Amino acid sequence: MLWHEIIRRAAKVGTDRELVGMYPRRADLPRAVFREAIVRANSRIWFGGYTSYFVWLEVPDAAATLAAKANAGADLRFLLGDPDSPVTAERDRLEATPLTLATRIAMTRAEIGKINAEVPVRLSDRHIAMSVWIFDDEALVATHIGAGLGQDSVTLHLRRAQDGGVFDRYVEHFESLWVDGRSAHPQMSPPQ
Repeated sequence: MLWHEIIRRAAKVGTDRELVGMYPRRADLPRAVFREAIVRANSRIWFGGYTSYFVWLEVPDAAATLAAKANAGADLRFLLGDPDSPVTAERDRLEATPLTLATRIAMTRAEIGKINAEVPVRLSDRHIAMSVWIFDDEALVATHIGAGLGQDSVTLHLRRAQDGGVFDRYVEHFESLWVDGRSAHPQMSPPQ
């Protein structure tokens, strides 16, 4: 009986076995977690944050690292908030900070422009209250609380361990937002 109890404590066997860590605020997430998740990823690097602005502040040489990953074949994508959406304007009113969401989105787009690779960017306002970043079989999920900024969001660190688990559900969430989002690079009409 004692042996089974030791095993149960050491190995997750329930529905939470994909949970690596939980943090009361994204700011409590050790900086190395985000950076190392990017470095470990080889096939999928999806940024589903409304601004993902902090990436450029916390990941040294992010543009070069992401360019190398994309040029080596990783699926690199950015799903950002729609800066012109009424949802964005309402969130700005709630946050009441001079560094508006539209400004942070514009700064992220400028940083994406420095990545020496083709990077698809889509815009949506459906993920205003939850950010999802996916790195191969690892994910970080931040859920916004009240009027707090993204750094105040409860954050989960997940690692895929089963089909149809929590990790897969967040991948499905990102994919549905991606499909419904609009391209940040509208096609130009051909000359007449």
